[in-house]
Amino acid sequence: QLQLVESGGGLVQPGGSLRLSCTASKFTLDYYTIGWFRQAPGKEREGVSCIDGRDGSAYYSESVKGRFTISLDNAEKTVSLQMNDLRPDDTAVYYCAAGARRYDSIQRMCDFRVMGYWGQGTQATVSS
Repeated sequence: QLQLVESGGGLVQPGGSLRLSCTASKFTLDYYTIGWFRQAPGKEREGVSCIDGRDGSAYYSESVKGRFTISLDNAEKTVSLQMNDLRPDDTAVYYCAAGARRYDSIQRMCDFRVMGYWGQGTQATVSS
């Protein structure tokens, strides 16, 4: 059973930065896609960014492209999301998730319906 533990999040002013981290219990992430999803009140959960555990290919949603960076440290089994130039509409609960790789497309994998393992979620609030 793959377990995911998140850290980071908090309150930041618009234009500020936050870093989220997710540590996995498995000894290797080679067979998984790992990513970050977010859910704001009244909205559907959306895929923000995902990374392939084997080759490091990454996907970003249009709303975060150029502002967020996902990275993978296989030795530490940690996936991090650096979020810069944050906006109020980035406010949400952010979830780390992982899914066994079943599609070649990282974009297709970055869908909450594909992910099989979830962290507990961490709140990120962007407000002045």
